[in-house]
Amino acid sequence: MPDLVDSHCHLDFDPLGADVPSVLARARENGVGHMICVSVTLERLPGIIDIARAHPRVYASVGVHPNEREGRDPTVEELIGLAEDPRVVAIGETGLDYYRSEGDLAWQHERFRRHIRAARASRKPLIIHTREAADDTLRIMAEEGAGEIGGVMHCFTESREVARRALDLGFYISFSGIVTFRNAETLRAVAREVPADRLLVETDAPYLAPVPYRGKTNEPAYVRHVAECLADVRGTDLDEFARQTTRNFFALFRAVRADS
Repeated sequence: MPDLVDSHCHLDFDPLGADVPSVLARARENGVGHMICVSVTLERLPGIIDIARAHPRVYASVGVHPNEREGRDPTVEELIGLAEDPRVVAIGETGLDYYRSEGDLAWQHERFRRHIRAARASRKPLIIHTREAADDTLRIMAEEGAGEIGGVMHCFTESREVARRALDLGFYISFSGIVTFRNAETLRAVAREVPADRLLVETDAPYLAPVPYRGKTNEPAYVRHVAECLADVRGTDLDEFARQTTRNFFALFRAVRADS
């Protein structure tokens, strides 16, 4: 049984949130241990923290997704304060998304900068979301010194050049179920070239279920299919790939207890 982790999921989202214990039981049956339940709004954060406190191998992040406009927009100080909770191991998800937001997006840039400043102050890594905004995302990361604290480019779907620039900033690259899709050969080519010690796997559950579950509700148990695809693409054994990506997970998210 492989020793896997899910570096990015949303256990608080329906339908997963309706029966978290069963979701986690299925994950364990597939060799998936630790996972991070990622925040997208401050309003949902208390529920995420409750899940993390109730389940020792589940941890939380704190942040506001770049497309969210209706909830509270945090200050740097508020993010730092929320990150003091011992179940919080990262800041995010944060970043830029030009696919779903239009017009003057200066507010996205400013929110992103605040998250980076909070991560540097709290000494907890960043979870970065970027969609159709790679150049501005990387520029702001460099300007704000994101490399000083590091983090992960979550659900990576960008080019080889974007991956290289993110790696140069000290970031990890995480692949989701998208890498298993039939039309994702270009992405698989990028995945072949990411250094072994900078790779992570995730589900982004309940979204983006991998083949053979594409189109269905995703869940952490299915990260095994992402790992199987990537191990095959990289010509390595699944167990060794799982051990490596799990080591990477603990190296990045230093506040996670490997013995929990």
